[in-house]
Amino acid sequence: MNRTTPSAAPEGPLDFREFAVSRGRHLVRTAYLLTGGDAHLAEDLAQEALARLYGRWRRISRLENPAGYAQTVLVNSFLTYRRRRSSSEHVTDTFTETAGREGDPALRVTLIRALRELPAQDRAVLVLRFWEDRSVEETAAVLRLSASGVRSRSSRALTRLREVLGAELDELTRP
Repeated sequence: MNRTTPSAAPEGPLDFREFAVSRGRHLVRTAYLLTGGDAHLAEDLAQEALARLYGRWRRISRLENPAGYAQTVLVNSFLTYRRRRSSSEHVTDTFTETAGREGDPALRVTLIRALRELPAQDRAVLVLRFWEDRSVEETAAVLRLSASGVRSRSSRALTRLREVLGAELDELTRP
């Protein structure tokens, strides 16, 4: 019997590992915004999205934009989580995470708190359109909405966000 040494690990998982390392933090940041500032849930959602990608990585890695596909999987994971969340869970208004050093920390914390007040679908539209800087068409594809649906939901969500921020908006936007 001819014994040979096992070859290195298959190329697919290594490619996936590189992808996960390079895109993981971005997925967590996006999930953090989607969850309204819940860092633990954001990490769980990003991990779930990466796990879903891993199972189909050979096919996904051949896509033109696997990072965009990963974002879609993340948003769908978030929306699924929101639909199945148990009614026994209670959200608190405690914010234990420290604010990032980039930009204005007070503005960041206030926006995250205000985002938390919006329905999940509205929050997803705002995060994808304005934080991720995606086009109306890209956002519509991710959320499975029409382009006009994204525009109208975006408009209503921004109006609602302004209502939630109220007087704080004027204070935070002053130079």
